[in-house]
Amino acid sequence: MLVKARGTLQSVSASRLRDGEAVWLGAGNAWVERVADAAVFEGEAIAGALAFARTEEKAQVVVDVYPLDVEVTPDGTRPTHLRERLKAIGPTVRRDLGKQARPDPR
Repeated sequence: MLVKARGTLQSVSASRLRDGEAVWLGAGNAWVERVADAAVFEGEAIAGALAFARTEEKAQVVVDVYPLDVEVTPDGTRPTHLRERLKAIGPTVRRDLGKQARPDPR
């Protein structure tokens, strides 16, 4: 983890072990593939979300679990740090690969 989460609004990021896909903890403790769908946690809920994510890491569902600062926008959850925004869209060297190449499900 290169970015330290310090904000009052946070989400939880990881990589899904079976395919390496970047995922975020969503509602109902489900892993979602779009950062816009990530759940937002405040206060004590942040520790609870991280605890759940770490149990998923021990069960080898995900790896590299960490919190990230986010903001809530009309389009959903948005990371506040550029590194996390880039992770959310995929590789920047080819726009035909990664999440940015997929049609928007909305």
